[in-house]
Amino acid sequence: MSRNNNRKNGKPSRFRPNRTNGPVTEDERLLHRPTQPLVRPTEPLSTEQVKEEEHALERALHFDFTITDPWRVFRIMSEFVEGFDTLSHIPPSVAIFGSARVKPEDPAYAAAVETARLLAKAGFGIITGGGPGIMEAANKGAQEGENTSIGCNIELPFEQKPNPYLDISLDFRYFFVRKTMFVKYAEAFVIFPGGFGTMDELFEALTLIQTKKVSHFPVILYDSKYWGGLINWIQDVMLASEKIFPEDAGLLCLCDDPQEICRIVIEAYQEGYSQERVNPAVHREQSIR
Repeated sequence: MSRNNNRKNGKPSRFRPNRTNGPVTEDERLLHRPTQPLVRPTEPLSTEQVKEEEHALERALHFDFTITDPWRVFRIMSEFVEGFDTLSHIPPSVAIFGSARVKPEDPAYAAAVETARLLAKAGFGIITGGGPGIMEAANKGAQEGENTSIGCNIELPFEQKPNPYLDISLDFRYFFVRKTMFVKYAEAFVIFPGGFGTMDELFEALTLIQTKKVSHFPVILYDSKYWGGLINWIQDVMLASEKIFPEDAGLLCLCDDPQEICRIVIEAYQEGYSQERVNPAVHREQSIR
């Protein structure tokens, strides 16, 4: 049953629902392309389209170039520059993801605080999306562990304020720039229960590891009850139908113990560090699948 409440002529409308909550973000402007009439190749142009093309040059002469896609490239570049410049001196770090809707009384919140605290005590900085819920819990744990707490916030249609446990706070307009920071500066991903955004970050990491774009780092799922169905589906459907290789299914680690998560991350980092010190070229071939 469809849960989409947007309607047109009394019927549900699945696509392009009207925005009603909050201002339009830069990400939306970048990804939006104005709709155009659908014209068959053999169909003559309508009078409206002919007039549209006749006035195209005049409109272009009076158009504000700074709101066009080519101009946005400079904004995107500035976000990369600021992100790289700010994060280039942080300690080895772990990215922790999860739902912004988790409340402090939720057991997952306490587990995220403890996981981040243990990792911080072990020498890792903590990187999150900078918002509430699991992100707040992880940043809180980083400060309790007396290490660097980093938040990479994102502009959303509804306001998402940075949580109060950040030593470094960055604001991004573009999701893909923000995700680059997570991947570039994290030595491991720890994934707590979350929604579409959390899944996006999870599968982004798996795709980059699978395609040898990044070194093979730990991707750990916390809460086997929450993630068990996904793991079973990957094994029973994706792997069984040969859409992935057996080694791809092994990229994920399931763990319900913050201390065990910390141990996995430390051992993986120390092994990689030792191999890179001995022979950087060989280490790269062995660590990247």
